[in-house]
Amino acid sequence: MSILSEEFLSPIWLSVQVAIVSGLLATLFGTTVGFWMARTSFKGKMIVETLLMMPLVLPPTVVGFLLLVMFGKYSVIGRAIEWLFHQPVIFTWWAAVIASTVVAFPLMYQSAKAGFSTIEADIEGAAKVDGAHPFQVFAYITVPLALPSLLSGSILSFARALGEFGATLMFAGNIPGKTQTLPTAIYVAIDSGQMELAWTWTICIVILSFIMLLAVRSRSTT
Repeated sequence: MSILSEEFLSPIWLSVQVAIVSGLLATLFGTTVGFWMARTSFKGKMIVETLLMMPLVLPPTVVGFLLLVMFGKYSVIGRAIEWLFHQPVIFTWWAAVIASTVVAFPLMYQSAKAGFSTIEADIEGAAKVDGAHPFQVFAYITVPLALPSLLSGSILSFARALGEFGATLMFAGNIPGKTQTLPTAIYVAIDSGQMELAWTWTICIVILSFIMLLAVRSRSTT
C-alpha cells in the first residue's frame, strides 16, 4: 500500500480531525468546569470531582460500554438524538468524537483547575473594585494568568484523544473512512498480519504524540 493512497492516509486524517474537535470540546468543558470547581465549595465536592476524573482510570472498554448504554436507542439521550437527527449517534464520526472527548476531559479539567487555583483572589478582587465586569476579570486577568496550565491541558487532551482506542472501538466501531482512527487501524493491520503497514502507522502516531508532549514540556519550562 502506498503511503500516499487514500486507504493509508484516511485513518491519519480521521484521527487528526477527531483529536482536534475532541480537544476543543475537552478544552471548553474542562476550562468551564475547572473554573467552577476552583471557585466554589459545596458538600460532596470531593465525590463530584472523583466522578469527573473517573474516565482517566476506568478501562477504556468500560467507558465505551457506558457510552453505549447512555447513547443507545433505548436511552433517553439516544432517543432524543435519533429524533433530532433521524439517525443514532452510535457507530458514527460523532461517536468517535464523544468517546475521545470523554477520555480527554479529565486531563483538561485537572490542568484548568490547578491553573485557576493558583491565582490569588486579591488580584481579581482589585480589578472588581476598579469597576471591571466579572467577564472582563475572567477574560483579561484570570485566563492570562492560568494560560500556561490551560495550554498544557489542551495539548495533553489533544494527544490523549489522538491515541484513544478502546472506548472508540466499542462506541464508534471500526468503519474504514468513517470511524477507523489510527489506533484501530493499527490493531486491524496487526491482526491481519500486515506488519509493515502497522509499523508505518505506528511511526506516524509516535511522531505526532512526541510533538504534542514536546510542546507541553516547552510550555512548562518557559
